[in-house]
Amino acid sequence: MPAERFVEALNLQIARELGASQQYLAAAVWYEHESFPRLAKLFYDQALEERQHALMMLKYLLDSELLPEVPGVGEPRRVFGDFVEPVRIALEQERKVTEQISQLTAIAREESDFVSEQFTHWFLREQVEEVDLFSTLLDVAERVRERPMDLEDHIAREGVGGGETTDPTAPPAAGG
Repeated sequence: MPAERFVEALNLQIARELGASQQYLAAAVWYEHESFPRLAKLFYDQALEERQHALMMLKYLLDSELLPEVPGVGEPRRVFGDFVEPVRIALEQERKVTEQISQLTAIAREESDFVSEQFTHWFLREQVEEVDLFSTLLDVAERVRERPMDLEDHIAREGVGGGETTDPTAPPAAGG
């Protein structure tokens, strides 16, 4: 049985993951509206990935014979000043999530809840990839600020994002 403090923190993280999913979705819609199809696809894919993370967390609690909370989420930001801003917001969001997952890991360790600590390790590895993706994307976006379609070309040329791949080490998701 997961430690009570860990369960409370994981329920909060589920809300954050769903909120992140909504923010990615709002940015994807904005990019599509602004005729940036590759950025739109990247952000749509990220929205699905964040939702999947929330479902993995829900499944962990369900498998632990607990009833997880299914929270509402706040309004995402829907309008952006330019094509760089959603990328900057995404990087800030991913850095914050990294801190939050690290805190989950710390709580599990403090509570000697080693099963829950092990559960968080996959998410920590995932965050390294996410921060790297958006850090690189922001660097490129800043360099091509005057030529926004160059970022679209970069995404196509470098295969940035590429959608969800099956990771055999990933925790199972609720509904899967």
